[in-house]
Amino acid sequence: MTKQRQVGLPAWIYVPAALGVALVLLPLAGMLSRVEWGGFLDLVTSDSALTALSLSLRTSLVATVLCLLLGVPMALVLARTSFPGQALVRSLVLLPLVLPPVVGGIALLYTFGRRGLLGGELDALGVQIAFSTTAVVLAQTFVSLPFLVVSLEGALRSAGARYEEVAASLGARPTTVFRRVTLPLVLPGLVSGAVLSFARALGEFGATITFAGSLEGTTRTLPLFIYNLRVTDPDAAVAMSLVLVVVAVVVIALARPGRSTW
Repeated sequence: MTKQRQVGLPAWIYVPAALGVALVLLPLAGMLSRVEWGGFLDLVTSDSALTALSLSLRTSLVATVLCLLLGVPMALVLARTSFPGQALVRSLVLLPLVLPPVVGGIALLYTFGRRGLLGGELDALGVQIAFSTTAVVLAQTFVSLPFLVVSLEGALRSAGARYEEVAASLGARPTTVFRRVTLPLVLPGLVSGAVLSFARALGEFGATITFAGSLEGTTRTLPLFIYNLRVTDPDAAVAMSLVLVVVAVVVIALARPGRSTW
């Protein structure tokens, strides 16, 4: 087995690369320098902190499940079919990636709020979504869904359709091809997309505070808790920010392809 030859990089390219790494790491170092390690455990294990962390983890998990249920079919349709206006549909699906989160929150509020597009119908059914835990989940799903679609659509296009075509030519029905061929083939991309969606949901702030508000135990997720702490207890805000960074790093490490080479 011959070893693949690596192509060298221009020497100058390491300079901007190092500056980019410094741009990411220096703010983290600045935050670490402000952590009060003596009272760190007391700060991150307070009742309010644990409540916010628990709410964030639970809502992010539900949002990730919704992303899987909605995003997998969306990625399959975009990658395996062709229809008029497909480019426009893809652009709209990916819109939350570039949309300011607060704008997403306003859009959700004027759709599901009491005076929104569907507010009257929902109110008649006795359903109130805005400023509830359900609103938190919807906001997190709205901003996280494109991450799953992008990851899975890329994996589907990279894998190609030849194995699915072979299975179909042997008489397998579309659902069987999807379950026995397509899903196993793109499983790494699906897992990466799901983990990235979870990480995005965990850090969601703008759409959540606009659409769900900040009520402790109901809608105050960890990012909102940290934002409130900045005014009343800056040391606790720094400590909780470090917790959020650690959780995000762990999640991103799990999503990184080929992490066994670390």
